[in-house]
Amino acid sequence: MLNDIGLIALFIAFALGAYSVFSSLYGGMKGIRKWVESARNASVLTFVFLTISVFVLVYALVNLDLSLAYVADVSSTAMSPFLRITALWGGQQGSILFWAWLMAGFVAVVMLRKWESDRVLMPYFIVTAMLTTTFFIGVTVIITNPFARLWHVPGASELITAVFQPSNAMPYIPEEGSGLNPLLRHFGMIGHPPTTYLGFTGFVIPFAFAISALVTGQSQGDDWIRTSRRWTLVAWIFLSIGLILGGRWAYDVLGWGGFWGWDPIENAMLMPWLTGTAFLHSVMMTEKRGMLKKWNMVLIILTYSLVLFGTFITRTGIVSSVHAFSKTALGPAFFVFIGFTFVGSLSLLIWRWNTLKTEHELESIVSRESAFLLQNLIFVAITFAVFWGTVFPLISELVTGTKITVGPPYYQKVTGPLFGVIVLLMGIAPLFAWRKQAIRKLGKSLLIPFVISLIIAALWGYAHRTHPGSFAGLWLTTFVLLTIVMEFWKGLRARIKSKQETLWVAFGKLVARNRRRYGGYIIHMAVIMIALGFIGDTFFKEETQGSLSVGETLTLNNYELRFNGLEIYPGSDGREVLEASTTLFKDGEAIQDLSPRRDFFVVQQQPVTIPGVYSTAAGDVYVLLVGWEEIGLTSSTFKIYINPLVNWVWIGGIVMMFGTLIAAWPSQKNLRSRSYVLKPGTPQLQPNAGD
Repeated sequence: MLNDIGLIALFIAFALGAYSVFSSLYGGMKGIRKWVESARNASVLTFVFLTISVFVLVYALVNLDLSLAYVADVSSTAMSPFLRITALWGGQQGSILFWAWLMAGFVAVVMLRKWESDRVLMPYFIVTAMLTTTFFIGVTVIITNPFARLWHVPGASELITAVFQPSNAMPYIPEEGSGLNPLLRHFGMIGHPPTTYLGFTGFVIPFAFAISALVTGQSQGDDWIRTSRRWTLVAWIFLSIGLILGGRWAYDVLGWGGFWGWDPIENAMLMPWLTGTAFLHSVMMTEKRGMLKKWNMVLIILTYSLVLFGTFITRTGIVSSVHAFSKTALGPAFFVFIGFTFVGSLSLLIWRWNTLKTEHELESIVSRESAFLLQNLIFVAITFAVFWGTVFPLISELVTGTKITVGPPYYQKVTGPLFGVIVLLMGIAPLFAWRKQAIRKLGKSLLIPFVISLIIAALWGYAHRTHPGSFAGLWLTTFVLLTIVMEFWKGLRARIKSKQETLWVAFGKLVARNRRRYGGYIIHMAVIMIALGFIGDTFFKEETQGSLSVGETLTLNNYELRFNGLEIYPGSDGREVLEASTTLFKDGEAIQDLSPRRDFFVVQQQPVTIPGVYSTAAGDVYVLLVGWEEIGLTSSTFKIYINPLVNWVWIGGIVMMFGTLIAAWPSQKNLRSRSYVLKPGTPQLQPNAGD
């Protein structure tokens, strides 16, 4: 009975979503306010009924209602109640419903806020946002319905999955569920899908405002940018967290000692992050100088199209990846919708192209405008390089019949130097003046950080005799970090001198009075930390492998690993654990006991390798159990990695969240209602037209 309520609520949500699209479209075209208000209410109710469906499905998962095919596929008695809840997004059907629910939630929040400043944009905002939301609900209803049941036809060899009872079929309830994929039971993968989905679905808000601005002719102004900027930041930081958590999951579970492998699904998340980052920087030029209005539209259309593309390759299983779902019937529907979104958006942009006039021309190559423009172009170039590497195996298979894979060396060679330029611009662009920068003054500002960073990098390179790339990377990150610190110090020194404040009081007030600027600086510092992790992984990583009997040691650099023995015991969640007892020594002194292990999940017949890790700020010693002697358990094979600076990736992720929170937090003046002046020729919604 309860499952029927969830199914009915899903159907009602689909009907309400479709109604909101047509009602808002009609109200916007005719200028009738009550139709738009009706669409607004329907949008909120769509979220309410999707919430009912989600809660019913979660209840079924927690209580192990195996009459539902989805529950039988992703849940089992061996799983804890918490893991059963996370199974909501652990499979195809549940994750699509979860996706639609999150997107509807974003739209509902926008619908519930005051409309005074954005009333003209709202009709077509609703059309755009709810059209996408309704598409995902429709996919859930028609193709991936999580409320489908298991049925058995007498004499048939296979079970049938269907929402409604097929002819001559009887309900079937298995004795036990298959359980969640063991790889998805790590905290990183538990948090990675929700944060990634929040990032992906959140980009529908700025995209919908942009499309509405094009339709209504409001794109020449920057009202849609001011309205959507904070939403863009929210989506961006959630996607950033998703990327970091995905990296942590790969580091802890996949057993290859790294956190980023240029997997097609990783690339699918990275591409909208890159163009979204470019968009956040580009809109600053529009707000400050009235420039790049056409470019802003291109970027947000590209970003949302890449969100849909990433969803397409993840959900349809057309690429091979540990992150991807198996092949399904979703492909044609997603392909058509992506084409409709991209072509429709570009057509609108072309229609309004001549109205998107820049208010100021580029006056000097040496200016903040030029630096921002170059940065944007490089972000797009990296995106194109990643896109080409991602789709090339598909194109090669289509053209030649042979799938030619593209590995990490391609991405590192092509994108590495471009990312280096991005990091350099992060350091020097904020020092540039708008319009035109005096070269002498700029050189004076950069001299001290340039010299100090060069000395540090030279001393490091001399001491370690490292790869030239590591020298360049260390110099670059140190240089940019010093320029950011100097910018903070300039502001602090001025406040301390003029206001007679203590250092920490001055710091707090400095950041509070210009949150966007200093929040951005903190985000840039976080990027430097993450870059250090990538530099360590690329240039300084060491590894070795060897077989040990009990009491023997394996050496790597100044570390030794002693094998103490093996133990087999039953674990939680229906797993059998084979755990090695080892001791790690540094320079002859014991520093930590490590327990690398192999978990074997009996129901799924799937092993998962869990490393033993010794972590410091300088890096990790990462130990894997890769083999063992079956008889006697007296000999094992271990693989050891030294991963310098890797923990700065995770630290940088935390700092990035902090910086984004500061940058997105509204100031007191922005919390007050803004007056809104309609531009000449703007259509107005009539309160009771047609009554």
